[in-house]
Amino acid sequence: MSRDPRYDILFEPVKIGPVTARNRFFQVPHCNGMGHQHPQGHAAMRGMKAEGGWAVVSTEECEIHPSGDVTPYVEARIWDDHDIPYLSMMTEAVHRHGSLAAIELVHNGPSASNLYSREVPIGPIHQPTSYYPFQARAMDREDIRNYRRWHRDAALRAKKAGFDIIYVYAGHDLSLPMHFLQKRRNQRIDEYGGSLENRVRLFRETIEEAKAAVGDTCGIAVRFAVDEMMGDDGISSEGEAKDIVAMLAELPDLWDVNVSNWKYDSQTSRFAEEGYQEPFTAFVKKLTTKPVVGVGRYTSPDRMVSLIRKGMLDMIGAARPSIADPYLPKKIEEGRVEDIRECIGCNICITGDYTITPIRCTQNPTMGEEWRKGWHPEIMPAKASQDRVLIVGGGPAGLEAARALGLRGYEVALAEAGTELGGRVNQESRLPGLSAWGRVRDYRLGQIAKMNQVETYLDSRMGVAEILEQGFERVVLATGSTWRKDGVGRSHPFPIPGLGEVAVFSPSDIMAGRLPEKGPVLVYDDDLFYLAGVLAERLVKAGLEVIYVTPGDTASSWTANTLEVIFINKRLRELGVRVITAHDLAGIKAGEAQLVSAYGDPAQYVAVGAVVPVTARLPEEALYHELMAQPEALKDAGIKSVTRIGDCLAPGLIAYAVYAGHRYARELDAADLGEVKFRRALPLVTTP
Repeated sequence: MSRDPRYDILFEPVKIGPVTARNRFFQVPHCNGMGHQHPQGHAAMRGMKAEGGWAVVSTEECEIHPSGDVTPYVEARIWDDHDIPYLSMMTEAVHRHGSLAAIELVHNGPSASNLYSREVPIGPIHQPTSYYPFQARAMDREDIRNYRRWHRDAALRAKKAGFDIIYVYAGHDLSLPMHFLQKRRNQRIDEYGGSLENRVRLFRETIEEAKAAVGDTCGIAVRFAVDEMMGDDGISSEGEAKDIVAMLAELPDLWDVNVSNWKYDSQTSRFAEEGYQEPFTAFVKKLTTKPVVGVGRYTSPDRMVSLIRKGMLDMIGAARPSIADPYLPKKIEEGRVEDIRECIGCNICITGDYTITPIRCTQNPTMGEEWRKGWHPEIMPAKASQDRVLIVGGGPAGLEAARALGLRGYEVALAEAGTELGGRVNQESRLPGLSAWGRVRDYRLGQIAKMNQVETYLDSRMGVAEILEQGFERVVLATGSTWRKDGVGRSHPFPIPGLGEVAVFSPSDIMAGRLPEKGPVLVYDDDLFYLAGVLAERLVKAGLEVIYVTPGDTASSWTANTLEVIFINKRLRELGVRVITAHDLAGIKAGEAQLVSAYGDPAQYVAVGAVVPVTARLPEEALYHELMAQPEALKDAGIKSVTRIGDCLAPGLIAYAVYAGHRYARELDAADLGEVKFRRALPLVTTP
């Protein structure tokens, strides 16, 4: 198909100083958990973005000096020439597809840990570090000269590594130029502190010196957070940000603007809509003639065109949408908009950085596997046999398995016991704020609908007899899991005493609309992720009094890894939910719940009318065991294998279920790779 003419403007070239981007799609810097430790994987992931049509592909933060070491987090590094070959892997992968490679140089100042380098952190003044129980020392003039030299040298190394665009980074409360801009961090009394002009000085000098060093062949980009969401206590789009942009308007070759810090810049779809940064960043284009890039989790080409035509942006920036679909630009260019795998805004990708592991994506199971497993987001190997596959269960694992197998050319039948496809995605996407999660289902249904070799059957419960008589060579069980109602989970190996004395509702009950008739409803969160908090919100909106109890130190504590924990805890309190943290539900007696403190405080007793335990799930595996108990019957029916995937094997995240479905499809009829089924970048063994 040909491109819709409405979108022609998105494919106009954009000049960025001495270099030119082939279109308006700009993958802004984003963390990925690979960085300097997994350079091959990092290069392959970025190269895939270029192959998919992103005209500019950026690194994540790239540390310029050991005194800005962010260990244990894994970012890029350009400390010395030793790092150049590893970074060149990325630039070569990006250039192979005609795109520009950008590098985000950074010194994290008082936001650094230096746990690996053991250097003393530095900052504008003596101050505690942002995340660790020790302090950064105040930079003197020599330190400032050294920082400027480090940045200039890093820019020269980046040019040598093949980068086309060099970033000067002042964002996310993570970089020295931003720290010098902030009144709360910079209380110096020399020429680098006090007035705004003085606080801007280091930022200006860093830009000027980068241009002098490499600006003949490299574009110089500035990444600037125009609002810290702190009002007058921070940089704001209604305050000093406008003056800063006006002062430096024509100095860089490109402005990349966003909000700060990371939890605001990358809000989940539960708390922010597409384009949520526009009210804060819209002013920038009015103050500069240079290209402006902005982000907002954009997946709609119509919205993108509108931003360009309204003069708000020159290039469409993306991190998460480029992760969910590295081929997003190419699909628009080729007239395949309906094939875009839209980001759902769940921030599973961000958990890779926080857990110091390679990046993952709920929508795109190939993310992070481009080098490790050789997976391509759009290309599957052709089928290796004529075996037909019966998939039982139409949740995220079953749908992805059917889509991916169909793409390989296998004949597939997908049987769903219920009357709709989607499984747990259907349930969860109906909860407050999670409607975007329905994209997991919608994308796969749209792709399957195009495949003649994949048939779906609703209201088709499959038992042993039905499976045996179908004549399929391969059987895949994606039958999901069931939430426990007895309280067994992370904190309780045995059922919670007295739980049956009150009405007990599982998360599935609440999602299906089966609600308690009266409260107070005690939501017991032993899962520690997002679900209990969303269920509490659902119950409050149904008019019920809710008490939220968790052994964690905060509500939904693991959502610190998805940047949501602050927003969730604020939301619960705004809704009037009574939140009791660091307490375990020990038992229920005579309508009262006994809550035991994790820190030895006296037990609390609260009256409850119903309990919703969000604890553990049990896989729906009975069908599997029934089948495996009849090996002769399987053989007689011509069934070569019976495989459990997703929650049916082990309940987990939706991202895990999608990955499991995709992995099954990839590995069917493939050669056995042994115990380690992926490539590893092993260090060289040298003698001291």
